Amino acid sequence: MSVAEEARQFLRSTRSGILSTISAKFEGYPFGSVAPFVLDHDGQPLILISTLAEHTKNIISNPKVSLLVFAGTEDLHANARLTLMGDASPTDKDDMLLRARYLRYFPSAAQYFETHDFSFYRIQICQARYIGGFGKISWVASKELASPPNQLADLEAGMLEHMNTDHADSLLAYCKHFHGVNAESAEMLGIDSDGFDVLAKNQTGERMLRFNFEQPVTDALSARAALVAMSKACRT
Repeated sequence: MSVAEEARQFLRSTRSGILSTISAKFEGYPFGSVAPFVLDHDGQPLILISTLAEHTKNIISNPKVSLLVFAGTEDLHANARLTLMGDASPTDKDDMLLRARYLRYFPSAAQYFETHDFSFYRIQICQARYIGGFGKISWVASKELASPPNQLADLEAGMLEHMNTDHADSLLAYCKHFHGVNAESAEMLGIDSDGFDVLAKNQTGERMLRFNFEQPVTDALSARAALVAMSKACRT
């Protein structure tokens, strides 16, 4: 696996980071804030932020931002991290597909959509710096992080309903085979060109699991083939 592929998989597995903007109030100084995000089907981060927030005021003044995402806080020097640099711009919070995708990952954010001062901002990545561990450090071009052109934005809702309704047993098998998790229930939350995310629950609690495809998928046919191959792997 190339460093770029590893960085893309790492980004797919994360949901929060530190957003740094250029302060409008204190000229020239960076301003950091916590930022939950999801990726759209082009592989670009989407954040839901209020016009009253300091970072939104900063973005309006200067759209150049960075987003630092990392895995765990146990050993920040040893764990992987990824710094995304890009330009943030507003997008339609009433886009039902984006809204539904965001709420599947952050259901508690539903109340924010009823508040008029919250909007989606998309970060168009221009460059990234990936640290995968000691000695594994590389700049990654935006095109290497981006998803290939695909049809999944329009297909995602139907695919999720199909898997969660008709193939719940397959989701449980995926959890056991690929992650060693004995789940009592499993719900597919999102699917993208590189894989999919499942919320697995049992008596000990719930956790989100990431499943990576061996090859990128772009449509329903290729996604189905990838899922069937994974089901076969579970039976071997």
